[in-house]
Amino acid sequence: MKYLNYILILIGAIVAVYAKAEADQNQFILILGIVLLMIGVYRISKKVPSRTKEEENQDIDNV
Repeated sequence: MKYLNYILILIGAIVAVYAKAEADQNQFILILGIVLLMIGVYRISKKVPSRTKEEENQDIDNV
């Protein structure tokens, strides 16, 4: 299940590039590729924890 996100991103990127590279663009395929790409990115970003105030303060102090 973990690799599904990466597969969605890869397939979405390939489909979007393929649709863009064609001389006669198919808008539906381009939109489908972008949607798959964004779903994959969303699913990965959903699992990344948000930063706490302590982490933000540490980063500011270290600068």
